Amino acid sequence: MTEPLEYDVVVVGAGPVGENVADRARAGGLSAAVVESELVGGECSYWACMPSKALLRPVIARADARRVPGLRQAVQGPLDTAAVLAHRDDYTSHWKDDGQVGWIESIGADLHRGHGRLDGPRRVTVTADDGTVTTLTARHAVAVCTGTRAALPDLPGLADAKPWTSREATSADHAPGRLVVVGGGVVATEMATAWQALGSRVTLLVRGDALLNRMEPFAGELVADALREAGADVRTGVSVTAVHRKGSTVTVTLDDGSTLEADEILFATGRAPRTDDIGLETVGLKPGSWLTVDDTLRVEGSDWLYAVGDANHRALLTHQGKYQARIAGDVIAARAAGVPLLETDRWGAHAATADTAAVPQVVFTDPEAASAGLTLAEAEQAGHRVRAVDYDMADVAGAGLYADGYTGRARMIVDLDREILLGVTFVGPGVGELIHSATIAIAAEVPIDRLWHAVPSYPTVSEVWLRLLETYRG
Repeated sequence: MTEPLEYDVVVVGAGPVGENVADRARAGGLSAAVVESELVGGECSYWACMPSKALLRPVIARADARRVPGLRQAVQGPLDTAAVLAHRDDYTSHWKDDGQVGWIESIGADLHRGHGRLDGPRRVTVTADDGTVTTLTARHAVAVCTGTRAALPDLPGLADAKPWTSREATSADHAPGRLVVVGGGVVATEMATAWQALGSRVTLLVRGDALLNRMEPFAGELVADALREAGADVRTGVSVTAVHRKGSTVTVTLDDGSTLEADEILFATGRAPRTDDIGLETVGLKPGSWLTVDDTLRVEGSDWLYAVGDANHRALLTHQGKYQARIAGDVIAARAAGVPLLETDRWGAHAATADTAAVPQVVFTDPEAASAGLTLAEAEQAGHRVRAVDYDMADVAGAGLYADGYTGRARMIVDLDREILLGVTFVGPGVGELIHSATIAIAAEVPIDRLWHAVPSYPTVSEVWLRLLETYRG
């Protein structure tokens, strides 16, 4: 073992979150090491955000085109699946991380490849593929940015059935003839949308009674309707009790005793933290656990350990993890510089307030579902006195121009005591590009009276904002 290498900050995990922690720490004048056991760029770049959206973009573009008079006849044929997969491969850089490595080098951080494990306070050991062990020590902070992995249920026969997880679903080199998708969340609905359009016969099995159950109920209803219209078999209130593979066929047993056959089965049933083998036990923490942090992203009970991104379970979204990383990097730099009083009040420079107040998300199904802030149920559970204001997006002139037969719905949640927005949800074609306006309104706590003066351009889909405000004011 070589002599320890000392840095101001050691970051374990080189996905988008770890990259951003290192970047902000370097911007604050600190030295930084980044440790990565797989590809620099992480889950998002190679097995999640980028490949999934590359698969979905042609699906959504074709669906939109089919709703436009004069264009729909030109796009009635099937998608060129091989071309879509090739485009996906380009967006994953063919699962090579040279460009991302170059970026880390460009900010002046050192990359250490290998498996990183905590080895007591402020120490990280890195075991390379050849067995070489390097020890890194941190003067100020270690940031755990190891993310999550797919969580698979304990089912008879599952291991031998070689199920897909999100990784296989986003990196597959062909469309299976028959695909069973288990789950009702974002990964399940997006991958069902993509592979149904790319030629698979998709059966979506949902244990609960609805899809996208963390959004407003109408979001899952509209997405389920569209999946069925596209040809998918969507079943709710069902559970898988066993899986068996024989040759190229997977047999799926359901809780009512019936069976399904498929070529592949995708389980999109949740995520687990990648903290089981990172040495948490050496610092008094439980391996495999979610790491509880305060709003500065520092692990509770520690003055040097930070958990940023999915591993802290605050908001399991890439953009939210990168936001946390920007906060954490600035916090670490400020504390290292001896700043006596951090700005940790609500919306302060050193507090990740958006994690609880203004989280945006887009589900890239057809129709898209986009939300920011709280749902009606969440707002009521939090004790706010609120009113939900709904509007049929088909009644907006810009929506009718966007697509014949536009189907969608909008909802805003108004805090009646402060007359500000707590949450907004849009469902419909193209609404993903609407949600940032909602995020700004929520994060800035813009009063309803001031939003009245934010005039939407005509005729755009954004005019739904005016219609929501008119409905609220009466």
